[in-house]
Amino acid sequence: MTSNLTAGDRQIDLSSPVCMGIINATPDSFSDGSELKLSDQSIFKVDLNKTLQRAEWMVAAGALILDVGGESTRPGAATVSEEEQLSRVIPIVEVIRSNIDVCISVDTSSAVVMKAAIAAGAEMINDIRALTEEGVLPALAKSSVAICLMHMQGEPRTMQQTIEYANVVDEVYGFLEERVGQCRAAGIKKERLCIDPGFGFGKTLQNNYELLKNLANFSRLDIPILIGLSRKSMIGDLVDRAVDQRLAGSITAAVHGLIGGANIIRTHDVAATMDAIRVNSFFQQV
Repeated sequence: MTSNLTAGDRQIDLSSPVCMGIINATPDSFSDGSELKLSDQSIFKVDLNKTLQRAEWMVAAGALILDVGGESTRPGAATVSEEEQLSRVIPIVEVIRSNIDVCISVDTSSAVVMKAAIAAGAEMINDIRALTEEGVLPALAKSSVAICLMHMQGEPRTMQQTIEYANVVDEVYGFLEERVGQCRAAGIKKERLCIDPGFGFGKTLQNNYELLKNLANFSRLDIPILIGLSRKSMIGDLVDRAVDQRLAGSITAAVHGLIGGANIIRTHDVAATMDAIRVNSFFQQV
């Protein structure tokens, strides 16, 4: 596998795992999106000062990538219009780009939002629908941004209602292999791609841990692996703790992901996750 991820003019060194910090610009995120709301507004509007401060904290703690999302993709989440996504995401991309030297990722499946985000300075697109929406693949083929292809069974609103796999590891692998092939056929260089098995996106508790246990299988695609486990129900269902009390479980799961070959850890808790990455990396060298 290449030791770099190409994100525009930026080369992200993946010879050791790196951290992606989460910035949710949503009022209904399952975790912390509402914390970035302007306190004197009756409707949700992002406070750019709070957001920039959070971004600065994450980068200071070690995050090399910040993932900005304007639409909640938690189970049962409602669809958010492109106009609303743009109003939430683009000002954040602009303020981070103007103040911090960091790779900015935007979490969206919309070609309109992707194009605007790239124009504003985003260097990576994180798509839960793996570039399957109309117009997305050709739009990104013309760009130079990094791309994360994620697996999801169904749609966020209903994905946890009907879950069916004959073999979850083989089916997720096959889907990601097909999407990587489609990207390569469209002219997207392999060095721009990473994959995400999509923990919690149309998977049962058992499915999630089967994927985590067999994460090393995905290295056969020879593409960097990104995982997002932070504070998810696959942690909460086991430890029976509120969302903001799942740090220990999240770090434990992240370490298993690192052992399985994960290259990018997407997290709300950057400092603690960086501690886990550093300890694991040193352990591998002993």
